[in-house]
Amino acid sequence: MARKRRRRIWLYILAVIVLAILGFILYYNIVTRIDPPTEMDPKEMGYERIEVAPETFVHDKGWLRKNTYGLWEMYIEGGPLELGILHGLLAEELIKEQEVAFIDQLRFMIPSESYINFLKYFTAWFNKDLDQYIKREFLLEIYGVSSFASDSFDFIGPNYDRILNYHAAHDLGHALQNLNLVKCTAFGVWDERSDDSSMIIGRNFDFYVGDAFAENKILLFVNPDDGYKFASITWGSMTGVVSGMNEKGLTVTLNSAKSEIPFGAKTPVSIIAREILQFASNIEEAMAIASSRRAFVSESFLIGSAEDHKAVVIEKSTDTTVIYDPDTNYIILSNHFQSDHFSETELCMENKANETTVYRHERVQELIGETGSFNYHDAAKLLRDTKGKGGKDIGLGNEKAINQLIAHHSVIFKPEKGQIWISQHWGMDPYICYNLDSIFAMNGYPLDHVYEEEFIVGRDTNTFSRPEAFWLYEESRMMMAEIRMAIKNEYKIDDEELFIEDFTEGNPEFYLVYSTLGNYFQMLEQYDEALKYYKLALTKEVASATERNDIKERIQECSDEQ
Repeated sequence: MARKRRRRIWLYILAVIVLAILGFILYYNIVTRIDPPTEMDPKEMGYERIEVAPETFVHDKGWLRKNTYGLWEMYIEGGPLELGILHGLLAEELIKEQEVAFIDQLRFMIPSESYINFLKYFTAWFNKDLDQYIKREFLLEIYGVSSFASDSFDFIGPNYDRILNYHAAHDLGHALQNLNLVKCTAFGVWDERSDDSSMIIGRNFDFYVGDAFAENKILLFVNPDDGYKFASITWGSMTGVVSGMNEKGLTVTLNSAKSEIPFGAKTPVSIIAREILQFASNIEEAMAIASSRRAFVSESFLIGSAEDHKAVVIEKSTDTTVIYDPDTNYIILSNHFQSDHFSETELCMENKANETTVYRHERVQELIGETGSFNYHDAAKLLRDTKGKGGKDIGLGNEKAINQLIAHHSVIFKPEKGQIWISQHWGMDPYICYNLDSIFAMNGYPLDHVYEEEFIVGRDTNTFSRPEAFWLYEESRMMMAEIRMAIKNEYKIDDEELFIEDFTEGNPEFYLVYSTLGNYFQMLEQYDEALKYYKLALTKEVASATERNDIKERIQECSDEQ
């Protein structure tokens, strides 16, 4: 009898555990399910595109094509759902390629499938209320786009859930890690700092998710039924804004800042920027929109306003929004808050002490002083600068540089002239100029190019003055990936001596070349060699205090092993 009773007790406990697990799964699936904002199926609404030429698609209310410089140009018009459908319809192949590039890079960064699955479930839980913090019109647009996403990634989630969550990917990664911040640099000049007194704003969007992710950039022109017409630099499926200008000459760009770790989703910063761009005509209106939205990471919004004839920074934390106005004829923005309200907080002070943000800010200050009065050629030259303070060679790709050779895009605005310049491939490619007034005055699909040829800034010829210098650098980048793989998988590189000679020759002033070699030899337990390269790294311009301290700790570890 006692044995039967114990058996019944264990069966009862097992049943309770099974029911609890099933109940949790049911609860999880219910609370993490995000319903589309409408029951209409965009693919059943009769939208069709016509391919009029290779890589050229046309609809009555939009078109997409790749220009002679390799930049995709897209125009769409209509209401929220229609804008999303047109975006998805015209750029269907680009959307699918973009997601493949994103997932491939995610798998490269996180090779563990179990951890990727954990992130999938964590993201779904963290963002379970995401749609409650986004205006319905933007949800409709995202839903329209998502209808054209690939079904190959259903294992991550339904198309709508995935594309919606991708709009918060920057915020979530920033929030979870608070490292690997997007280290963007931006500036603006006007009045005496500009050769014609009009405002010039420039920024590098140093957002790197692998080379493939940056291949298909889109200059998107949007003519919405409600709000202002605008242009933004984006990619397939991204309806939020990271860099853009509207027909009123209001510009928005994003720069991340050190942030508190949140406990749930709020409005993604790219959606806040999109709302500002579509519905604000001046700084006051931009501030009103930014203040009305709750973000779950800290962010700086550089706002340029033709109406106000100046630029300011809207600094936004998870619970406070303020304006930083330097009250001068120029402004500089890297990745730290500058207002009296935020600049002395513990997070901001820690960020300034340990990261590259102050160094880049000071380098921009230096170049503005040297240049004096700017035109758009001068702005391009500043954004392409790869040197350190005082023109010091700090190695190509150093995070202390204005141009870290990872920029997804580089952009220049002249808000009062309605002009925008875009450069691809780290800002090395030509800056292609567009005039928003001309673009939005067009009727139908343009037969000729839509950029302003006479205002194009040519390719950069300073960073890589000789073709072989570029290829040496590219080879060094590939070798960096190879040696990191060797460290991760603990194997010795073939032809090691020749490898190291070529590796160091490609980027001889870059500290990361030597610290990575130190890591390699430490992995091989060749501590004398490791010490040699760690000490060499410290003779170069190390990007951050955190990295310098890490190198010093490794030197101590190697010394202890000798």
